[in-house]
Amino acid sequence: MSQFTRREFIGTAAAGAAALMTTPASLFAAGYKKCPIGVQLYSVRNDFNKDVPGTLAGIKKIGYDGVEFAGYAGKSAADMKKMLDDNGLKAAGSHIQGGLPILLGDRIQTEIDYNKTIGNGRLIIAMGNARTIDQWKKMADDFSTVAAKLKPFGLRIGYHNHTAEFTAVDGQIPEDVFFGTANPDVFVQLDVGHCVHAGGDPVAVIKKYTSRLVTMHIKDYNPTTRGDIVGEGSVKWKDVLDACATAPNLQWYTIEEEVSMKGLESIDIDFKNWAKILAS
Repeated sequence: MSQFTRREFIGTAAAGAAALMTTPASLFAAGYKKCPIGVQLYSVRNDFNKDVPGTLAGIKKIGYDGVEFAGYAGKSAADMKKMLDDNGLKAAGSHIQGGLPILLGDRIQTEIDYNKTIGNGRLIIAMGNARTIDQWKKMADDFSTVAAKLKPFGLRIGYHNHTAEFTAVDGQIPEDVFFGTANPDVFVQLDVGHCVHAGGDPVAVIKKYTSRLVTMHIKDYNPTTRGDIVGEGSVKWKDVLDACATAPNLQWYTIEEEVSMKGLESIDIDFKNWAKILAS
């Protein structure tokens, strides 16, 4: 059984909702969806694993509202929550290390308790091992099973795409096969850069899954350099933001940088470029 009572969870959720939106509304041009801005900690993983509080302080100084985890650097949930609070940061989500098998096995309760302690309700799997259409459908069924297990605790599971999801298999697009099979409780985390890299249309994806889109990975794609710094690639961000305005359940814009890997320096550039895009 979870260590949390229903009353404690409701109180935590209400407090989190009240404090979620800290990005100044003035940053957003008229008509754009106003969401807090997070950063995927994979972008600064070397720094984070060496110095958690220092990295979180640097992230806050840049201007981010929250962080999306990719591992917990060996810290307890209580310690992590304190460090988040000390730096005025929220948990934007958590990419589960070890993938889907962790949530299908006995360790699911450990993840539930950890994420409820840090105030995160979004557990995310970044890429699976499906190759055939039948495998994509089986994976979707497994996600549905996990979604049902998480629901009583007020948590959700989402799927994060790479490029394979938009590369046709037997004439079908895996992203559509997966979400066409999975229970609607399984949410979409759209990685814009990977989608564009694969030849997909992020605007079409946002419109198709508008009610299931909960978080987005804000990442660009430059076909010449293969770089992914926001604003330095081929993504048509105005069109993407116009589409996001129709997504009622979108909660976070989460920046990720995984090519240059210059830590805080890279995500500082990303944040500044994203702020300019939002204001234009």
